[in-house]
Amino acid sequence: MIPHILGSKPVVEAMEQDLRPRVELLRSKGVVPTLAIVRVGNKPDDISYERTAIKRAEALDIAVRVFEFPADVSHELLAGDITYINEDPKIHGCLMFRPLPEFLDEKALCDLLAPHKDVDGVSSAALAGIFTDDPDSLPPATAEACIKVLDHYRIPLEGKHVVVIGRSLVIGKPVSMMLLRHNASVTICHSRTADLPAITRAADIVICATGRAKAYGADYFAPGQIVLDVGINFDDEGHMCGDVDFAQVEPLVEAITPVPGGIGSITTLCTMEHTVMAAEQAAL
Repeated sequence: MIPHILGSKPVVEAMEQDLRPRVELLRSKGVVPTLAIVRVGNKPDDISYERTAIKRAEALDIAVRVFEFPADVSHELLAGDITYINEDPKIHGCLMFRPLPEFLDEKALCDLLAPHKDVDGVSSAALAGIFTDDPDSLPPATAEACIKVLDHYRIPLEGKHVVVIGRSLVIGKPVSMMLLRHNASVTICHSRTADLPAITRAADIVICATGRAKAYGADYFAPGQIVLDVGINFDDEGHMCGDVDFAQVEPLVEAITPVPGGIGSITTLCTMEHTVMAAEQAAL
């Protein structure tokens, strides 16, 4: 039976239980799984996520190296350090916080990152792998976190109608491709979609990923649905919330992910898993 609240805790615990012996085996072979974090500036959200990532990594015995740059870093300096990360055999994965400052060529810098070290699927090469079903490509961590939730709670996807609200390369488009791989029928919606509530109410599963606080209320949903809320926002009172108006929607649907305590926590673990996978490939 699917629980009503699809919390992250049991998913995270299962992932950690799988990862710990893999890390131990790597270390026994002299390989220390290592994640590089590239941060430009001191945005509070980036620093908060960095602290969370380091805490998760330490709990799993994964090493972290932080490459911190001032907000006015030059393209050349940042590109040079990304090249260094690519060439350092002791670094297995790289997480680069985005968006980068507007004066930097973000796409070029993302594409400079070696695909086998791109643990958050930011490069064109990694995304191309997702769209072509390349099993060696590492998807964006948030997109994979959605699949992890559905898989852990044994929510069937084959033949199901999934509506994804959001078309970004961070979540909307890649998660849609991953859902297709599981034989779901996927509808991608966005800000220009006509009569969006009618489309979402007809779905079996709805994934909300637009970054708009409490934008989707009860009129967007129907009884019996599964709702994954990817949004991490703050309401007018400063409380963390998702894209879904949880108070309205939770009593209506069959199951829903909370915010906080949902997709976000699993996203961090997906980054760690990708780092371990990259280390395993490097150890072959």
